[in-house]
Amino acid sequence: METTPARPPHRLDPSGGCPHPVNARLLADGAVAPVELPGGIGGMAVLGHEALKEFLQHPEVAKDARHFTDLREGRIPVGWPLLTFATVQGMTTADGEDHRRLRSLVGRAFTPRRVEQLRPRVEQLTASLLDDLARAADAGAGVADLRRHFALPLPMGVICELLGVDARFRDRLHQLSNRVVATDIEPAEAIAANRELLAILGEIAAAKAAAPADDLTSALIAARDEGGDRLGDQELIGTLLLMVVAGHETTLNLITNAVRALCAHRDQLDLVHAGGASWADVVEETLRWDAPVSYFPFRYPVRDLVVDGTSIPAGTPVLAGYSAAGRDPAAHGPDADRFDVTRPARPGAVRHLSLGHGAHYCLGAPLARLEAGIALERLFTRFPGLELAAPEADPAPHAGFVGNSVRTLPVRLAPAASRGA
Repeated sequence: METTPARPPHRLDPSGGCPHPVNARLLADGAVAPVELPGGIGGMAVLGHEALKEFLQHPEVAKDARHFTDLREGRIPVGWPLLTFATVQGMTTADGEDHRRLRSLVGRAFTPRRVEQLRPRVEQLTASLLDDLARAADAGAGVADLRRHFALPLPMGVICELLGVDARFRDRLHQLSNRVVATDIEPAEAIAANRELLAILGEIAAAKAAAPADDLTSALIAARDEGGDRLGDQELIGTLLLMVVAGHETTLNLITNAVRALCAHRDQLDLVHAGGASWADVVEETLRWDAPVSYFPFRYPVRDLVVDGTSIPAGTPVLAGYSAAGRDPAAHGPDADRFDVTRPARPGAVRHLSLGHGAHYCLGAPLARLEAGIALERLFTRFPGLELAAPEADPAPHAGFVGNSVRTLPVRLAPAASRGA
């Protein structure tokens, strides 16, 4: 296959920022782009929808970091901000039979039935958090940070209850997981955050091993596959880390981004209220239009590959460009950058790739959809006049280029003219 000429690598900003303008520029030059990762490490990003779909299920693309050339040859320093993504032991860094074994063990405890059983608790927790949001707004002259008081504690509360994590750990787990996924963190801070996070998860696992309960952590400790294998100690901790981080950070960003989108597109919110679209449609269009994860690390070709005309050498760390793929005009048409909850799915095509594709498709996708759908419906039903408190100002972006959202989302629960009416 003919390959395109090499182009200069794009340096990913470790401090993050809105990815969409950059994505549009990169996509204009091709579906695969060379990038510079923190520390001057060379990598690639697959940005086009069809190219990413192909790459995510390519049989000669691996997740195991033993295929990461720079890591294997000692060029990745301790404290590198993306090191945890490469080296944590669990489903996200396993291939083949090892991946199937881990996914089977986790899947047996993380079943659709168990997720559906969480619906009443998600509804109850949502109602309680809406009360908290209202109290925060009353204390803040009508304005409250929706991300802090609603979008964060809902998925964090649900995943911690599912795992059986004591409430006293939750704030610290969020703080540490937020640092673990940051790309602008200093090496010493990254090492300390990872060490403390693993220590807390080890303490939780030890407590559940000593006194099992009706929760996912206990089920993971007890689960065996057909051959009688259990999760190893490091695999258990890695799986808990994955579930805590992915189980709340992604849904936190999803809810935040959906609220921002609806407040900026009141016609779309009116359509939903009028029955012209569902809250599930809002969730799916948000996943496409403003994916909660922008550039997800890592996959590695096990041999030199050509993807959409671009060569990717074996051992290159490759990022999955979910936010770029969601607005790829080649897949979603010339209006791909328009938020449209009535956007029809293309015949025979997946609407978006924001929850992955292929063998590593997000195991927690049903829970994320459940939480976001309930959260948005209850929020805008109770506060139909909710609006952004400072719509003319762009909130500070999420720290880093992995997650895609904002750090705070100040909202007014009702327009100023109607408060107190």
